[in-house]
Amino acid sequence: MCPIVRESDGLAMSSRNAYLKGEDRKAATVLYRALRAAESEIASGARDSLELQRVMSKMLASEPRARVDYAEIVDAETFEPVVRVTRRCYAALAVYLGKTRLIDNMMIEPSGEELRGGSLGGASARFSRRLR
Repeated sequence: MCPIVRESDGLAMSSRNAYLKGEDRKAATVLYRALRAAESEIASGARDSLELQRVMSKMLASEPRARVDYAEIVDAETFEPVVRVTRRCYAALAVYLGKTRLIDNMMIEPSGEELRGGSLGGASARFSRRLR
């Protein structure tokens, strides 16, 4: 996986950004803020995927122009949704701003001892979407 190259305001660089005009471009920074909010929760000890999804969704809901397609926590190797973050995962988002669908993700992981020998929490029936 290649590192994500970002604009100075955190928006992932993408050819789709050219479709964003005016207020939609400003609103697009909410994706990065949502990912950073999940990262912050992990750093504070949160491990429950539903809680992380709620944190991301709350941040996304703070931007009235954003329409969420998905906000997921998935295993970094299998891309299957997880119930608990016990090893490297991705926080992944797809969000519409106007007619433009933006996607973004960020690797999140527990620290130290938790990362060694951790097991995947298992898939949950609540997560029906897969990364596309």
